[in-house]
Amino acid sequence: MGPDGARERLGVVLLSGGLDSTTVAAHAVREGVRVRALSIAYGQRHARELAAARAVAAALGIELIEADAGFYGRLAAHSALTSAAYAVPGGRPAEQMAAEVPITYVPLRNTFFVTVAAAALESWLLDRIEREGADPGALEGRIYVGANAIDYSGYPDCRPEFYRALEEVLRLGSKAGTVYGVAMRIEAPIITMSKAEIVRHGLALGAPLALTWSCYAGGERPCGTCDACRLRAAGFEAAGVPDPAAGSG
Repeated sequence: MGPDGARERLGVVLLSGGLDSTTVAAHAVREGVRVRALSIAYGQRHARELAAARAVAAALGIELIEADAGFYGRLAAHSALTSAAYAVPGGRPAEQMAAEVPITYVPLRNTFFVTVAAAALESWLLDRIEREGADPGALEGRIYVGANAIDYSGYPDCRPEFYRALEEVLRLGSKAGTVYGVAMRIEAPIITMSKAEIVRHGLALGAPLALTWSCYAGGERPCGTCDACRLRAAGFEAAGVPDPAAGSG
C-alpha cells in the first residue's frame, strides 16, 4: 500500500487519438493512476489517427506504447475501416446510426484491443510483483476504454454488458487474477454519456481536444459526413462550444 493506505493503481489506456479516448486518457490521469497509453496500428484506412494519438500522449505527458498489428486488418477485412472494398457510409441520421451495425464495424476489434491492453497491463503487474517485490494486495490494474453506448454507431462491442463479460474473462484467464488475486478492471467512464457530455467532460479535464482526430475516411482532412464526423460535430454543437480541432478532425 502507499503511505495513505491506497492501492498502487496501474492503468493502460487504449488511445486512438479521437475525442472519446483522449477524454478518457485525461480522466485516468486526473484520477491519479500510473498511466501508459496503448495505440494500435491494425491496418485501419484512417491511420491519421495514430499521429493524433502520439500528439495527445505527449501533451498529457504519458508514455505511449505503439503496437503494430497490421495483420488484424487483413483478417478482419469485412469492414470499411480495413478494406477499400467497402465505402465508408456518409450522411446517416442519428437514429439510423443507433439502429443497425454499419459496415464500419471491425469484427471483434474491441475484444482484440482489450486483450492486447490486458497483456500489456498484466505484464506490468507481474513485473511489479515478481521482479520488484510488490505486494499483490497493494496493486490494482485498470484498462481504460473510450467506449460509448449513447451517441455511437451501433457497435455491439460498445455496450456495458460486453465489458462486464470481458472483465470476467480476463480474471479467469490471467495469472494476475488467478494466482495473485489482482483484478484487471475495465474502466469505461464515458460509456453512458452523450457526445455533448463527453465534450464538456473533456474540456473540464483540460484534455487536448484540439489535437484529436475522429474521421473514418482516410484523407488528410475530415470528410464531415461519416458517422464519426457527424457525431463529433453534433456533440460540440449540443455542448455549445466550438470544436478546437475544427478543420483537423
